[in-house]
Amino acid sequence: MKSIELAGPSAEQYRLLVDAITDYGIYMLTPDGLISSWNAGARRFKGYEEHEVLGRHFSIFYTEDDLATGLPDKALRVAASEGRFETQGWRLKKDGSRFWAHAIIDPIRGPDGKLLGFAKITRDMTEKHNAELELARSQDMFRRLVLGVTDYALYMISPEGIVTNWNAGAERIKGYAPEEIVGQHFERFYTAEDRAAGAPARALDVARQTGKFEKEGWRVRKDGTRFMAHVVIDAIRDPDGSLLGFAKITRDITERLQAQLELETTREHLLHAQKMEAIGQLTGGVAHDFNNLLMAVLSSLELLRKRLPADPQAMRLLDNARQGAERGAALTRSMLAFARRQEMAIQPVDVASLVRSMQDMLSSSVGTMIAVEIQFPANLPLVLSDPNQLAAAILNLAVNARDAMPGGGTIRITANGEGEFVHLSIADSGEGMDSDVLARAREPFFTTKGVGKGTGLGLSMVHGIAEQSGGRLELRSQPGEGTVAEIWLPVARKEASVVAAAPATVPAKPRQRQLKVLAVDDDYLVLMNTTSMLEDLGHEVVEATSGAEALSRLEEAGFDLIITDHAMPRMTGAQLAELVEEKWPGVPVLVATGYAELPDGAGRRLPKLSKPFSQGQLNDAIWEIVN
Repeated sequence: MKSIELAGPSAEQYRLLVDAITDYGIYMLTPDGLISSWNAGARRFKGYEEHEVLGRHFSIFYTEDDLATGLPDKALRVAASEGRFETQGWRLKKDGSRFWAHAIIDPIRGPDGKLLGFAKITRDMTEKHNAELELARSQDMFRRLVLGVTDYALYMISPEGIVTNWNAGAERIKGYAPEEIVGQHFERFYTAEDRAAGAPARALDVARQTGKFEKEGWRVRKDGTRFMAHVVIDAIRDPDGSLLGFAKITRDITERLQAQLELETTREHLLHAQKMEAIGQLTGGVAHDFNNLLMAVLSSLELLRKRLPADPQAMRLLDNARQGAERGAALTRSMLAFARRQEMAIQPVDVASLVRSMQDMLSSSVGTMIAVEIQFPANLPLVLSDPNQLAAAILNLAVNARDAMPGGGTIRITANGEGEFVHLSIADSGEGMDSDVLARAREPFFTTKGVGKGTGLGLSMVHGIAEQSGGRLELRSQPGEGTVAEIWLPVARKEASVVAAAPATVPAKPRQRQLKVLAVDDDYLVLMNTTSMLEDLGHEVVEATSGAEALSRLEEAGFDLIITDHAMPRMTGAQLAELVEEKWPGVPVLVATGYAELPDGAGRRLPKLSKPFSQGQLNDAIWEIVN
């Protein structure tokens, strides 16, 4: 068998291999740095042909800044002494443009160790360098962006919960400078209650297990104040899934929370106002209808009393029925006061004189176990209100105070002028009210008294009277510390002050003759009783159950007087009066109503008779307007 000898590559083969490489510039240098060989790769990205660089010093590829520092000579010295020199930097092409090079210089020595020259390998890394620069620039921009954000606290937390960086938003929201908080545990932002409950550790556990934790809660600033925070914690992992730490984003949502609470409060107030308005309309309507019923009852009882024989037992029963009906009328006044529909004669009132005139009545109403103390400052200004309704409101508050002191106590009635209002205060030393009861005290039909001991309209009535006067009712109370009810009443202007009436001759009562009266009411019970009272007074009466029917009667005959209900369907009493004034201007119109006010226009000037009315009140009202 013939043996085969494998020969190694020749020097020529090595030369051909090196010359064929185009991605690397590979060339030889003499010990003095002169270029002694040049491959295709060096030619491709440096731009020189072989004959242009052979024999020239390799420093022609260096920038002026590198030449000024002696970098080429330093590179050869390091390579010769240490066996290798490696660096990256800008190098020059033939056309003067620059490229980013990664260069390695290795010394070449003979068998005896003598330096024969250097092998230099250069690679064009411009694209990679530019990509790295762009990445660094992007990272720097992102870092600056994060650090510059002020609306959000953005910072990193180590896997153990240690703060590792801190942006401007975190400093603004939480109050710590970076040097004060970096290296500290993030639990210091939590409240003491949350720390005791383990909330910080639980947040990191959730983020670690699920990748994200999100929640809203109270956090603590450096100065100890609290703010409502929306918090997001994201787990940060490297490509192999190892936990690097957490990114934490916190936003101060205190203002949003306050705005939401204010919106909810406003919505609750609106709903409450709508509810009270609906109850007021219902109450006013019920009171009006009830007034009509009481009108029929009271007028019938009054006429019966005049016609029945003088039987003491029958008279007692009639009086008892009348008192019950009058109590019903008082209830309707309370309901109308709550509904703001009670008729009120607003005028300047001397509160001090009014209350002092009531002292005996107040004392008898509250009983011997209750002391009533009245104290007013000198020169208390006059207020605008209805003196009768205000007196009823004061009496109502005094009775409420009495009921709050079953074992006895003291009621103090005082007043003081503050700006445009006088504050009339009725205070007791009783049981007081808790916050829940106090919040509902002015609601209609709400009462803490036993069944049958209160309608729940007392404070609503007082509130209604105060508002119709242009003021309001304020209540202050705490359990065991009594209650203060304060009626705010507007101060009367000086030009509206009470003027003492000069003695005058009382005009003679007009001669009471028989009148022809047109009585108009859509409620037949009221119409029948009004007719009966008028006929009992000696007048001729024609009835009509609507405004249209009344106009028809007026076309048929003449009348001395028209007495009409106001709240009638299709045509109100005020509207009827306007038509009468246009066509029969000499006929007076008396409007009977249970409401506080008539509409704007002619209705405002009409004489009114408040329901329920007695025969005496009816008679007086007639002769006040009939000549």
